Formats: sequence, structure tokens, C-alpha cells
Amino acid sequence: MPLPNLLPARDSVATPAPGRDRAIDVARLSALVTVMFGHCALLLATIDEGGLRIGNILGELPHLAPITWAVQVMPLFFFAGGAAGAYGWHPDGSASGKTWGSWLVGRTQRLCRPVFWYLAFWTAALLVARLTLGAESADRLGRECVALLWFLGVYLLVIAFVPALTRLRRPGGVAAVTAALVVAAALIDQVRFAVGSADAGVLNFVVVWLIPVVIGVGYARRLIRVPAALAIAAVALIVQVVLVVYGPYEVALVTNGSSDGVSNVSPPTVLLAMHCVWMSCAFVAIAGIVERVAERPRVWYVVAVGNSGAMTLYLWHIPAIAVAAFTLNAFGLDAWDVHAPDFWALLALRAAVFAVVMLATFLLLSPLEHRRLPWWDDAVGATGVRSIAAGVLVCVAGVSMLLVAKNGLAGVDGWVPLAGFLVAVLAARGCAGRRGLVGDVR
Repeated sequence: MPLPNLLPARDSVATPAPGRDRAIDVARLSALVTVMFGHCALLLATIDEGGLRIGNILGELPHLAPITWAVQVMPLFFFAGGAAGAYGWHPDGSASGKTWGSWLVGRTQRLCRPVFWYLAFWTAALLVARLTLGAESADRLGRECVALLWFLGVYLLVIAFVPALTRLRRPGGVAAVTAALVVAAALIDQVRFAVGSADAGVLNFVVVWLIPVVIGVGYARRLIRVPAALAIAAVALIVQVVLVVYGPYEVALVTNGSSDGVSNVSPPTVLLAMHCVWMSCAFVAIAGIVERVAERPRVWYVVAVGNSGAMTLYLWHIPAIAVAAFTLNAFGLDAWDVHAPDFWALLALRAAVFAVVMLATFLLLSPLEHRRLPWWDDAVGATGVRSIAAGVLVCVAGVSMLLVAKNGLAGVDGWVPLAGFLVAVLAARGCAGRRGLVGDVR
């Protein structure tokens, strides 16, 4: 089948829905592409007589850590989620209006649809691995295959705050909430350092990642002007530098594969909180330019098609990286020794092969994001206690998924939270009611 026939016709995505903020779509896709190729660059992997060996480029070349301040773009995911949620919240009794719980379930339906396919695949794959490779290898694979699902868990929790955040009516309100969250993140860090355990900082998963959501809502409500956004971004960046120079924080804003030092991401720290502030505000400042660029037909086509399978790109890019790396390993071309003279060329080769593998994966699996599931995709519209129960259950599902990502699908610590996620999210859907079919949420 010719490649063009595998992609949507250009005319079908040429014109976005009226009032759609194209800059948000650009933010989401550009952040996603950066994450994908960032992970491709970070991974060091080879197979030798000792078996599979996996490393991290930052662990071998720590002087590259400052680069992570540019490539840590997860704040843009949450910023885009907050803005899109604010655009989609209509609690006015109109045809599109829903109560909090039903609205949250509606967004969960679209988000979790490809996740169900992903979890089904890995459940079967881990069973095969256990039968063929043994329990130890299956557990090792199980810990890795769901690590990136932390994003889903946190997203379900922070997006639940969007309806409340839309009540902010003035710039000062957005600033006050953002400042309060930064202070809270700093205080949680102090508890974490005093206790001497990263688990003591677990609340920062919500506190820190809620910051870009707040700024995203403020952006969607036109409460943040460009001059103010630039000023706040500059101050936040300066504070971030000061925290690194004079505080106990590591420079790297991504995992470096080492257990030494203070991780800024698992759980997040106030350093990452300041990063969320300046990156989100910087995007607010350039959003007008981004919007004009996205109006170009060719640019919008790429952005629209990419966003139509965003969760496919996110969920499957690590397996695609593994396929690329181990395919090259079969030809003796794996990027492993960072001191080898051809290392950077091999890393570039891996990125090129990964791009091809990821494109094929996208074409094959992205249609699953739009294939409606029986009952799950029926429209929702509960009110009162049932709506509240549905919203609370979505939040419970988010917490369960965080535990799945932390523990992996290995042993009781992983499989029980997975069962908890499925029970909670399906119960939330049940509480939200059944009323025809619902279209994809924004």
C-alpha cells in the first residue's frame, strides 16, 4: 500500500475546528517529538557475552547535564493539557456542558483507549517472556515497559483541577496559585531532605506538575499578557540557576541512571517547579508566533496528523527505540562506548533508524486511538453524587497508575495496582452513566 494512502487526506485536516488554538497542538507535538528523540539519545544499550547491558549517556558524560534544561519539555504536555481542558470545560448546562465527574471521565475515555491496548499487549508479552525466558527476565522487562505511564497517572490527577482553576478571573489569581504551588514544592523538598527518603516528596508529583496546568488555564483564559510572561520566565530561570549553584539539587532535569544525588524528577523538586514556570511562560510569550506558523497548510497537516496519534507516539516510542538499537546491534553498529571515535555517528544512525521504526509503528497502531470500544466510549452525563463518585474514581485510577509505573509489572507490587487502576477507571465510567455515543474530546 502506498504511503500516502496510510495517512489522512490533506483536505481532511486542512481546516481545524472553529476557535481551535493551534499553538496548543504545536506545543503538544513538539514536546512529544523532543521527548522521543531525547530518550533515543539518552539510551545506551548493547548485547554481549554477558547479556543485555543498558546505560545512560548522562551517567557516562555528566557534563552534558545542562542540555537537559532545554530538552526537559514535559511541562509543555501539562501546559497544553491545562489549556485544552479550560477550552473544553462548559459547566453552563449547554449541549456540551457536563458536571465535573462526567467531564473528567469524558477526557479519560479518549486518553485511556490506546492505553488499554498497550496494557493488553504487554500483559500477553510478559506471559510469553515468563514461559520462554524465565521469571527474572520477565520481571526485568515488566519493570521497564510501564515506566512511562507515570505521565498518565499524574495527568489524570492534575487535569481534575482544571474546572476549579477556570474560576480564576484575574492575573493576580493565577500568579498567587502558581506561587503557592512553588512554595509548597519547596517545603515538601525540605521534608524529603529531613527524612532522607525520596518517598517523602511524593506529593510533588501533583504539586509540581500542577504548575504548568495552572499557567495553561491562565493562558486559555487570556489572563497572562506577553510582557508579564517574559518577566516571570526570566525571574524563574534565574531562581533555577541559583538553586543549582547554592542548593542541594543536581543539574540534570531527567533521570541520569544513577542512584546518587537528588533526583529532580522522581519525585519532582522545586528546581523542576521553576523549570515548569519559565518554560510555560516562555511558551505563552511566543504563542502568537507559533499560531501564525501553524496556520500554514503544510505545517498544520503535520501537526494535526501527529496529534491524532499522540498517545501512540508516547506509549510506543521506547519499544521502537529498542527495536532500532537491537537491530543495529545485530550488525555491530550499536551506540554503546561514548569514547569511541564513531559514537556520535552511530547515535545519529540509531536516531534515523528509530524514526523509520516509529513511523511504521505510528501508521500501524495510531488507528487504535480512534477505534471506539463497546460501552467504554458510550456518552457520559451523570450528575450529583454519581458525577462526584466518577471524578474521585478517576483520581484513584491516577494514583494506582503511579504505583504501576513505580513498581513495574513485576510481582504483587505491580500487578495489584494495575488491577486497582482498571477497577477504578471502569467503575468511574460506570458511575458516569450511559447515553449514546460521545465524540473525541479536545
